[in-house]
Amino acid sequence: MYSAIALGACLALSAPAVGAGAAPAGPVPTVFLGDSYAANYGVPPLSDESLEAAFCFRSAENHPAVATRRLADKGVTLDVQADVSCSGARIHHFWEKQALPLGGGEVPPQQDALTNDTRLAVGTVGGNTLGFNSVLKQCSAALRNQSLLPGEPVAPAEPASACGEFFETGDGKPWLDGRFAQVEADLNRMLGTIRNLSPEATPVLVGYPRLVPEDTTKCLTPAPGQTQLPLADIPQAAMPVLDRIQQRLDEVTKKAAVAHDADFVDLYTDTAANTACDGADRAIGGLLEHAPNQLPWYAHPNEKGRDIQAAKVAERIEEILNR
Repeated sequence: MYSAIALGACLALSAPAVGAGAAPAGPVPTVFLGDSYAANYGVPPLSDESLEAAFCFRSAENHPAVATRRLADKGVTLDVQADVSCSGARIHHFWEKQALPLGGGEVPPQQDALTNDTRLAVGTVGGNTLGFNSVLKQCSAALRNQSLLPGEPVAPAEPASACGEFFETGDGKPWLDGRFAQVEADLNRMLGTIRNLSPEATPVLVGYPRLVPEDTTKCLTPAPGQTQLPLADIPQAAMPVLDRIQQRLDEVTKKAAVAHDADFVDLYTDTAANTACDGADRAIGGLLEHAPNQLPWYAHPNEKGRDIQAAKVAERIEEILNR
């Protein structure tokens, strides 16, 4: 959930006032935000909108852009006030500046894009606050050697081969509990802030696509044309642990959404057959598989995954506007 150099965010307080069963006649002021899964790190071409967009590894063809076009084709026009999604963003970067991994610059708090007129605030966020990159490094010796992937393993002295037990019954369990508590607290603060800044906005929290399949033997074979295993050297016994961590992140995100009358887009369920280990059908690039930018995917959506994200987000936005 951070991006290439930062492995790589929201949200429904009240739906826009539109007639039942009829989309609004005018363009709907919309802000897209979030982390590398919203920016679609790795999907070409890289945005040339600004240096900030480039250093955020924001794709010009990310799922917000594709979803906006899909809706326009159906007669639903979004007035995109801003797309401030940025690889590496944590939830607190909604209200704090974010340092960029390259160029030595920073981007303003994502909340600055919201206005009193904003009617939709949509994005994916949470994985970086959880520290999923550190979870992956705890479980993979190969990833520990990846300098482009930020963060450190939770306990560098613990062997990667024992990471399943580490997170389920060892010292990694209270660490995870603390990180999930932080995710929940930060999501609640973010959703409350959206209520204050854009009282009529509908926040839409977009979940993460599924990484690990139910049948983990699929992860023991490289995808067509690849030499690396999709999950690198992560032990097979640890793969279900990663899956349970991802499900728990969804549960925490849904809980926050329900508490704030926000919408949640469940991508996990709809990508069960498109995990990183589903070969030609994968919607997630393998951990060390090279994206078109020649940097590793680090388990981010490829173009197929981007299209799934866009379709589900467009579908939910249409539902919201027709409520």
